Amino acid sequence: MSVGVPLPKSQKDKCGLKKAAIDRIYKNKIRREKNNHKHKTSKRNNDEKHEFIDADSPFHPAFQSCRPVDEFQYLYRIDEGAFGTIHAAKDRRTGEIVALKQLKKINKTEGFSIAARRELGILLKMQHPNIVAGRGIASSSRNEHVFIVMELVDYDLKTFMQTIKGNKQMFSVEHVKCLMTQLLSAVQHLHNHHVIHRDLKSNNILLSNEGVLKLADFGMAREYEFPPREYTPDVVTRWYRAPELLLLSKEYSAPVDMWSVGCIFAELITLRPLFPGRCELDQITKIFMDMGTPSDTIWPGYSALPMVRNIVFDDYPPGGLRKKISRNLLSEEGLSLLQGFLTYDPAKRTTAAAALEHPYFKEQPVAMEPAIFLKSPAR
Repeated sequence: MSVGVPLPKSQKDKCGLKKAAIDRIYKNKIRREKNNHKHKTSKRNNDEKHEFIDADSPFHPAFQSCRPVDEFQYLYRIDEGAFGTIHAAKDRRTGEIVALKQLKKINKTEGFSIAARRELGILLKMQHPNIVAGRGIASSSRNEHVFIVMELVDYDLKTFMQTIKGNKQMFSVEHVKCLMTQLLSAVQHLHNHHVIHRDLKSNNILLSNEGVLKLADFGMAREYEFPPREYTPDVVTRWYRAPELLLLSKEYSAPVDMWSVGCIFAELITLRPLFPGRCELDQITKIFMDMGTPSDTIWPGYSALPMVRNIVFDDYPPGGLRKKISRNLLSEEGLSLLQGFLTYDPAKRTTAAAALEHPYFKEQPVAMEPAIFLKSPAR
């Protein structure tokens, strides 16, 4: 790729200076975009803060039925995310083993972050068999520590896939379709309720001993509006991030989740990440190399995106996906579905509802039942 800035003629220095120039443009652009976003949305964020009552207030709707955390017996620490630490605990009242996500406070003045309180609201609102169930909340005596109580699920998909790969196995087509139909059902439910997850990845997908997939970790999730509007730009883990986010589009919506679903789909098939970029520029370059460099013809408005105005990307041809995923792993219908997820134009990217009706799921072999998922060996 080349950048529209003058570089020294010395061939020896050109490559290193060129990369530094690109990185500088990208970082400066991100900084400007974030500052602009903060400036334009400061009033909106202030309004959002007033929509929530701090956890210390007994009038917050979610805290009216708050349970004392002493009713739960601590067992062990599971994981730590951006907005809280997750522990396993036993509900002394019911005997159920549950997960407790301890919410992080910003500070004593502001209480819990908007994102943490948003996660709580979404988790308690979304009731679906393929979304981890929220049981309520618990807190310490003075509400200094607040926990979201959730069902505890046996495995996370990332670790499960690493085990399969370590055993030199692969998921069968029936396994992949079983997981994908459940994932798409969960994402469809979110989008039907105008919620975008904004961090779909294999780490945030759980799998029960009954073979039931559960979508988890709603720390980045939020409700969205029509038409698409400006939201926080720095979302979605890099390997699963849609091109419009990488190229700093000012507006985005549910299609960013569908791009992530496509990356997960490919990962289930190959047990390898599809686009493992080392940085944002490397990420978008890897996408262009496999998918072809886009244009305004296939993605209206592409040339007006902030990063495209500053960087001239190399022109790569399409067709790289089939080179990465052979026909014995993915049929032509499967490739068609994957390309639907990985469509550059967000307006034309396939939806979860449309994906569930795709011919790929109707051709043989069809998805196995979740109940036999763990009983049926991988290929």
